[in-house]
Amino acid sequence: MHEAAERLGELATIVMMAAALGMDAFSLGIGIGMKGVRLREVLRISLVIALFHILMPLLGIFTGEYLGMLLGQVAGYVSGGLLVLLGAHMIISSWRGNGMQAVNPRTFIGMLLFAMSVSVDSFSVGVSLGMFHSNLVLTVLAFGFFGGLMSVLGLMLGRKVSHSLGDYGEAAGGAVLLAFGLMFIF
Repeated sequence: MHEAAERLGELATIVMMAAALGMDAFSLGIGIGMKGVRLREVLRISLVIALFHILMPLLGIFTGEYLGMLLGQVAGYVSGGLLVLLGAHMIISSWRGNGMQAVNPRTFIGMLLFAMSVSVDSFSVGVSLGMFHSNLVLTVLAFGFFGGLMSVLGLMLGRKVSHSLGDYGEAAGGAVLLAFGLMFIF
C-alpha cells in the first residue's frame, strides 16, 4: 500500500513538472502561431518540440549532478538569448516589411531553434530528476507528451488570434518571444 502511494506521488510530480515545462511551449507557440501557420506546420513543429522534450530531459538525466550545477544557470541564459534574438528579429522584420526575412520556425533550422529554446529547461529538470532516480521512461514520455500537446494548443490559439490582428501578428509574436527571453535571462 505504501509503495503504491509512493508511485502515485511520483506520477503526480512528474505530470505536474511535465505540464509546467509544456507551458513554455504553449506560451511561445502562441507567438509563433500569430505569424500564421498551417495545420501541417503545427503538427510538424509540435512533433519536433515533443522530440526535444524527450531528448533534453533524457540527456539531463544521464548528465548527472556535476554538469547540472555547471549548466543550471547557463541554460536559462542560452534559452533567453535565443528567444530575445528571435523575438527582436521578428519585430524588426515586421517593421521593415519584406525587406528582411524573419527566422522562420517552419524551416528545419527554425524548428530546431524554437524547439531548443522551449526545451532547455527540460534538460535542467532532467538533471535534477536523475539525482532522484525517477522513472526514466515515465519521465521522458510525460515530458514529450505535454511538450507536444501544449505546443499544439499554443500554435492553434496563436493561429486564431492572428486573423484578428492582421499585419501586427508578426510584431506581437516577436514581442511575446522577446518578453519570455528577457524573463529567462533576468
